[in-house]
Amino acid sequence: MGSKHARRGLARWAAVAGLAVAGILTAIPAQADPLWPGGPDIPGVPPLIPSPAVPVFAPCSAETRLCLRLSTNEMWLMEDGKVTYGPDVMSHGRPGYETPPGTFRVAFKREDHWSTLHHVPMKWAVFFNGDIATHIGPTEEQSHGCIRMTPVGAERTFYHLNPGDIVQVVN
Repeated sequence: MGSKHARRGLARWAAVAGLAVAGILTAIPAQADPLWPGGPDIPGVPPLIPSPAVPVFAPCSAETRLCLRLSTNEMWLMEDGKVTYGPDVMSHGRPGYETPPGTFRVAFKREDHWSTLHHVPMKWAVFFNGDIATHIGPTEEQSHGCIRMTPVGAERTFYHLNPGDIVQVVN
């Protein structure tokens, strides 16, 4: 008699387990279609086609080639009104040596310039407002008016700009 009840209990348990499994399987959300028929469909693997990048905007006019924002210590390189590099960190003139806002043109550039005014090297120097230039320098410190940039930012700026190009400095 015990075995008959055991078989009946086992049958009930199997029926309940089957219904539970069926309920769980129907509760699992359907997976997205693969990128192409027969293509990869692996949970947890990102799609092969990345989502489009969010466009970066600089606070300068469309004809600007180098945009500098003093209030946030950011710089951007631009081409035809679109950002091609940046934002990147930079620093500017300290009190008493403020970097003036305005629109300027690149006067000249020197890969290895020596400042006779401050007796310091100015690697990747691009002059755009008298003796004010962009160049490599410690971006955590303010300057005597120049725009100090990271090594990568200064080099990219040097090769991006040519004499006559527009540099815009905004607050």
